[in-house]
Amino acid sequence: MQQESLEVATRNAATALAGAIEATRESRSLDSVVRSVVIAAIATVVLFALLWGLRWIRQAIERWLVRVTQAQTDALRAHRVEFVRQDRMIWFARTTVKTFHRILILLLLYEWVSLVLAQFPYTQVWSAHLNGFLFGLVAGIGSSILNAVPGMLTALVIFFIARFVGRMLDNFFEGVRTGQTKVSWLDPEVATTTRRIAKAIVWLFAFAMAYPYLPGSHTDAFKGVSVLVGLMISLGASNLIGQAGSGLILTYARVFRRGEYVSIGEHEGTITDLGMFATRLLTGQGEELTLSNSLVLGAVTKNYSRTVNGPGYILEVTATIGYDTPWRQVHAMLIEGARRTPGVLTTPAPQVFQMSLSDFYPEYRLVCQAIPTDARPRVVFLSALHANIQDVFNEFGVQIMSPHYFKDPQDPKIVPQGQWFTPPAERPNPKME
Repeated sequence: MQQESLEVATRNAATALAGAIEATRESRSLDSVVRSVVIAAIATVVLFALLWGLRWIRQAIERWLVRVTQAQTDALRAHRVEFVRQDRMIWFARTTVKTFHRILILLLLYEWVSLVLAQFPYTQVWSAHLNGFLFGLVAGIGSSILNAVPGMLTALVIFFIARFVGRMLDNFFEGVRTGQTKVSWLDPEVATTTRRIAKAIVWLFAFAMAYPYLPGSHTDAFKGVSVLVGLMISLGASNLIGQAGSGLILTYARVFRRGEYVSIGEHEGTITDLGMFATRLLTGQGEELTLSNSLVLGAVTKNYSRTVNGPGYILEVTATIGYDTPWRQVHAMLIEGARRTPGVLTTPAPQVFQMSLSDFYPEYRLVCQAIPTDARPRVVFLSALHANIQDVFNEFGVQIMSPHYFKDPQDPKIVPQGQWFTPPAERPNPKME
């Protein structure tokens, strides 16, 4: 055995020595050098010819793809509605062709360098390394793709099942939202939000199931990126999660709905959007306010629309009138001002409450419900109500003033009994008492 090994080693050494002697002889041979230079020149000419041909083919394919894309996008247009943007499709087609063209150019240059290096004895080793690297790279990529196919198929099946479940959830929650499906545990108003949450859970579960089957999921690089992403989320998403939690509480507690007129802290307006992270209000001055859900959840909220039977809101007017004005007259004038305002409901009827008896005057509050006859902000409606109340008070000669005294008045600020039912106040019907 040792003798055979020695003979094999001797034979290999002799072969290598003979190859080196032959390479040295060729490198010193003028004919060999001239032949190598000629072959390299021919290869260069062929390279430029191929590059020119590839460029011509690329331009021809681009023109053909542009014509086909324009024809197809024009066919997809219906009633001047563009379903697919033509410029985007043309850009995508041209980018795809250019990408393949550049890949082919790189391959041609790589092979040209390898061929030229192979013509000279001193650079033949480099040529062999280049070919070996290219073939090894292609073989490695091909092997990785083949090994990843079963896992990718498994992951695709999992994602396909998740998509199927997602479509089932879409149909179910859409039926709940439109009222076609009746369930006791879900309100139609929160069906859309519940659908999004359910689909997010389904896809997160599907990703967790498919993760081990994804190519490269077991590599250290993939694990490092996963840890980095998890660390970034845990450090930077605490406020985000708090906002989302507040949004869910507001949604499922049904504190308010879109279109309702509310007061949140010092802000007042109509709810235009109730999102997971923020709530938007449209004020009477046309300003859009964006409030974080955590701020909304922590503030005192007044809802002026919840108790109104329709798309309206509650109107409140506070006025302070002196004690020398009959309270029955003030009640009647405030109610008359509400009746003159278009859109104020007669059922339930406007009501006036005496909220306090201050030192110099009582405080009256008119409360009524209104459904606008047209799309008007609450502030415009309230302005019209104020104007009508002023007209009524002016008609009956009553000043809307709050007296303040520095000393006792000469005459007591009382209303004689004979003036208790000063118009527009009406004396109660004895038959009804």
